[in-house]
Amino acid sequence: MPNSMTEYLRQDMECEGLLECLHGLKNLDRDCYGVLVESDEALKIDEISEEVNRERSTTYRSIQRLMQAGLVQKDQINYDDGGYCHVYHPTDASEVADDMRRTLNDWYAKMGQLIHEFEEKYEEEVAVADD
Repeated sequence: MPNSMTEYLRQDMECEGLLECLHGLKNLDRDCYGVLVESDEALKIDEISEEVNRERSTTYRSIQRLMQAGLVQKDQINYDDGGYCHVYHPTDASEVADDMRRTLNDWYAKMGQLIHEFEEKYEEEVAVADD
C-alpha cells in the first residue's frame, strides 16, 4: 500500500482500488463485494463465505465493514412458519459513486484549508525570520 498521496497518483489504479483508498477496505472486503455484485440475487453470509472460502465469522466481519462503508445493504427475510434470515446485496452503484464524490469533495476542501493554513503559518515565520 502506498505511503503517500504522490505514490497513489503514480501507481496504476483500477476502479476497485477506490474501495481501499476511500474506505480502507481489505482484500477480503473487495472479494466479498465482488461476490455480491456478481450475484443475481441477495446472498446469505454462508453463501458468501463459501464463495470467498473463508469462515462465516470472518466473512460476517467483512460484510459489516462493507455495510459501514455504505457499499452493502442488509434485508431481513421472514419465513411463513416463523423465523427469519438476513441477506445482503450491493448498494446501487450510482449511490456509491455519489458518496465517493462527496467524500472526495470533502477531502479536497479539507486539504485546501490545510494548505491555506500552511501557507499563512510559514509565510509569517519566514517574514519574522527576515526581520
